[in-house]
Amino acid sequence: MIRVFVPRDAAALSVGADEVAAAITKEAKSRNLDIQIVRNGSRGMLFLEPLVEVELADGRVAYGPVMPGDVAGLFEAGFLEGKSHRLGHGRTEEIPYFKSQERLTFARCGITDPLSIEDYRAHGGYEGLAKALQMKPLDIVTEVTTSGLRGRGGAGFPTGIKWKTVHDLPPGEKYVVCNADEGDSGTFADRMLMEGDPFCLIEGMTIAAVAGGAQKGYIYVRSEYPHSVHVLREAIEIARQANWLGNNIQGTNYSFDLFVRMGAGAYICGEETSMLESIEGKRGIVRYKPPIPAIEGLFGKPSIINNVMSFAAVPIILSKGGEFYKNYGVGRSRGTLAFQLGGNIKQGGLVEKAFGVTTRQLIEDWGGGTATGRPVRAVQVGGPLGAYIPASKFDVPMDYEEFAKVDAMVGHGGLVVFDDTVDMAKQARFAMEFCAIESCGKCTPCRIGSTRGVEVIDRIIDDVDRDKNLALLEDLCVTMTDGSLCAMGGLTPFPVMSAVRGFPEDFHKPSPNKFLADAAE
Repeated sequence: MIRVFVPRDAAALSVGADEVAAAITKEAKSRNLDIQIVRNGSRGMLFLEPLVEVELADGRVAYGPVMPGDVAGLFEAGFLEGKSHRLGHGRTEEIPYFKSQERLTFARCGITDPLSIEDYRAHGGYEGLAKALQMKPLDIVTEVTTSGLRGRGGAGFPTGIKWKTVHDLPPGEKYVVCNADEGDSGTFADRMLMEGDPFCLIEGMTIAAVAGGAQKGYIYVRSEYPHSVHVLREAIEIARQANWLGNNIQGTNYSFDLFVRMGAGAYICGEETSMLESIEGKRGIVRYKPPIPAIEGLFGKPSIINNVMSFAAVPIILSKGGEFYKNYGVGRSRGTLAFQLGGNIKQGGLVEKAFGVTTRQLIEDWGGGTATGRPVRAVQVGGPLGAYIPASKFDVPMDYEEFAKVDAMVGHGGLVVFDDTVDMAKQARFAMEFCAIESCGKCTPCRIGSTRGVEVIDRIIDDVDRDKNLALLEDLCVTMTDGSLCAMGGLTPFPVMSAVRGFPEDFHKPSPNKFLADAAE
């Protein structure tokens, strides 16, 4: 039987993947052809979605983007035999966008059936956990530490240190919590993995539980990801039935169970302590530190907290060893990161590469430049709190420390591209307004500073005491950075001041309001 793969990923669904799958089924039936439709995850080439693949004896052949109206023509052209068609791209693995990646975390995404545990295991799944179940918990922590894995949520804190802190505390009630509140603009890696390879996340969290001595875990997913929630809950139940979750996992003395919790739309709940408050049924506001969550986390108990990409990197680290993972990357930034290309870009999608790749390479070699064909003027890296990077910094390697040297951050790996028509003063205002809207309100620098910041930027744009207000804006940003309780207020100055310093000409343009007033006179 010929297998045809049509993604069930939300990005593919948004452009008609369900309709394409139904059209293929109908057309095959009308031709008395026996095929099997497999709803896989996305390969990450979102500019080609819906991407339909046909499995041949020597690999898969890709066609895309496929619309329902294209299906009859594909059958006529002989796509089930891998024959040429205007939508054809040849062997999927040979597509340049895909071939030049280094896929460790996303090794199975787009290849396996996300809800087949047999398929997952046939492609190396649960090898890491099987090994971990035979190791001493401290040895697991040591392996993760050796790998150099750092938090993929933005801060880049060493994962092994977090795990060891929880491991070293006395036995008792402990938790593993996954922060899947992927709210940064231009990011979708967490969603892609949860929908395309959910057992990878489940396995990584279970390994963390064995290492830290936890018995229960929670995945906190943003409410805007209903497909992720559905897939995760189904995958968790499948894992329970196969005894990869629950009591005495695979006949050992380790027991661990996992649950999904949905957020309610607050960006601030991407901050770990706000997330814990939300899981506990409280309003999502930041907690004071200390104590740190590793010591007093969920329900006041020791908690290992990482994001999706951190946990998803763990299975291959345990399976192949920390030294294997450490061989990828540069400096203190080890392993790979899933870079997500969005905004004004020709070929948007996910690119998994070892640290050290540059912004220019990602945008030009994979992204193909802007969708408009105009020159790239700025790229925001690291979400709405990340710096706007000018072209002069496009060759800085993606490395936590190297980016810090130029007052930027790698963050979760999201890149939002802008062409030369962008007004960076308006982008600075957007960043400050975003903080004002999304602040939890607990601390004054963030709550009041962002509100005053919007007013100051408006005066700059309107050319009201421009130099005086530019100085005031910088002073305000220093206060927010130094005085805010969390990264919401502390990092908002990154995009604001990067726009001011990198694109000063946009803050000294004639005021449109003053021009209209002069014209009226």
